[in-house]
Amino acid sequence: MSTSEQTQPLFTHLLELRTRLLRSIISVVVIFIALVSFSNSIYSFVAAPLVERMPAGATMIATDVASPFITPIKLTLVVSLFIAIPYILYQIWGFIAPGLYKNERRLVVPLLVSSSLLFYCGVAFAYYVVCPLAFAFFTHIAPAGVEVATDISSYLNFVLSLFLAFGVAFEIPVAIILLCWTGITSPAALKQKRPYIVVGVFVVAMMLTPPDVMSQTMLAIPMLGLFELGMFCARFYIRKEPVELDEEDEDESTPSSENK
Repeated sequence: MSTSEQTQPLFTHLLELRTRLLRSIISVVVIFIALVSFSNSIYSFVAAPLVERMPAGATMIATDVASPFITPIKLTLVVSLFIAIPYILYQIWGFIAPGLYKNERRLVVPLLVSSSLLFYCGVAFAYYVVCPLAFAFFTHIAPAGVEVATDISSYLNFVLSLFLAFGVAFEIPVAIILLCWTGITSPAALKQKRPYIVVGVFVVAMMLTPPDVMSQTMLAIPMLGLFELGMFCARFYIRKEPVELDEEDEDESTPSSENK
């Protein structure tokens, strides 16, 4: 009886996890079905930063037979996942919420909302700022006699890596807040390690972005600004330690007892 009573909550949690995973997958599928007829338009929108900066008469090409069909469909699936992120995070929140205290729930909800917004801000920053600058640079440095004709599949892989890198990098404030909230580190400790973090940020930017200095720098600079923002916001998420206050009270009470 005791074994069955112990395993029952585990099966309940597993069933709930399966349900929430299915809901997340279904949400992506529903969005994909709604957008699949616009897949070519979506790709044209994503390819605009490069197409608008290509030399006159140059166009994108498809080197694979199935690329004109598969590449827009692949992009539409990724866009569907990006759009469904808030709902997926809501399902994650619904799964972990019962195990949190009331005050922790109040703190987690703003983090979930801000993490979605920051991810979208990172993708928008990559599309509207980084891509135009990078593609204008790449198309103007082509050697003489070289015609710029980018493969649509290669271009998609390039921009998706940029979108994902900037979207994840913009989550730095949320990561810092969680680290300080759980007690792993503190804003004061991060401030002391700032020189090492600056070097680490450029290393991470080099690993996340394609191998060009411009995109790496364009990622590293916002990451440093978001790091400073995360340290500022983390001051409001530091847990108070009542144990240390009790020890101080005991130290203050010790001299009085000795004087008596």
